[in-house]
Amino acid sequence: MLKELDKYEHLGSPKFFSELFNQLNRAEEPWTREHVKDYFYNRIIDSVTVFDGCVPLAEAIGAVAISDNGILSLNSSLVPALINERYLSNKFLEMLLIALREDEIFHEIFCSKNISYDIIYKLVQVDKAAFKFRHSGFRQLLVEFTFLYPHPDRNIKKYIINSKYKKFFDREVMPEIKRRKIGIDQLESLLERKQIYGEEAEAFVLEHEKKRLSSHANLGRVEIISGYDVAAGYDIVSYEDLSSTEIDRFIEVKSFAGIPSFHWSRNEMDVAKLKGDRYFLYLVNRNQMKNPSYTPMMIQNPYLEIKDEEWTKIVDSYTVIKK
Repeated sequence: MLKELDKYEHLGSPKFFSELFNQLNRAEEPWTREHVKDYFYNRIIDSVTVFDGCVPLAEAIGAVAISDNGILSLNSSLVPALINERYLSNKFLEMLLIALREDEIFHEIFCSKNISYDIIYKLVQVDKAAFKFRHSGFRQLLVEFTFLYPHPDRNIKKYIINSKYKKFFDREVMPEIKRRKIGIDQLESLLERKQIYGEEAEAFVLEHEKKRLSSHANLGRVEIISGYDVAAGYDIVSYEDLSSTEIDRFIEVKSFAGIPSFHWSRNEMDVAKLKGDRYFLYLVNRNQMKNPSYTPMMIQNPYLEIKDEEWTKIVDSYTVIKK
């Protein structure tokens, strides 16, 4: 879809689509592309005078349908959203992201390599360099709809994904990003199972942390970040205790069955060394996760605490097996 839309100069804005969709909904006579062109001729909307890609985009995401004889009709699900521009903007953006879930260019931009998590601002971010020049129209569209906005620190060349849309992004887009990561890395079925085990263990630890910190004022900031930032060196950001006001527990989750063992990458070791006592390994026995009283094995400052007297280290990227 984006490959076809790259040729257009401008893909629209909330104000443009609000006006267009209201006109289509109220029109007594059917509208064609020519009606749209004539209606917006010589208009200036959000400092823009060219609207060449707006109708093609609306058609591509299913917001409008165009009949064989060129008649435009508005998707009936958008009619209730015409009550105000903000509501319509949210609905339009949802339709856009759903339409792009399997788009190749979209996943070249929003891939695990380009997405990361800002631990200071507690926000998901995407590299500005991910948007090549030919995708500038799409980038501007996401900015116009406030899905993206510049990083608060102007020295950081990244866009922030609006937290308002994070839950929707996690539900509708992240599963495909994760699936493609597995494909790109050419994981065999065994590694794919390990990926699934890892995600289940992360969800278990997240629930464990939320129970441990149930009365914390900022409990919502305890979250899994591994899907956004594969190079972080940890999976979950949390708090040490109820008195913590800033994220100060960084958790790497490992899943195992039987004897505690895990694979520890060079990057994870380096981050553990850097974080010191703020870094924890949570070892989760996947055979015990359904046991209500089960608590994972927690190792604080594993860079120092993983000792040769207690663990066997197999040099690869280090596989660690408890004696």
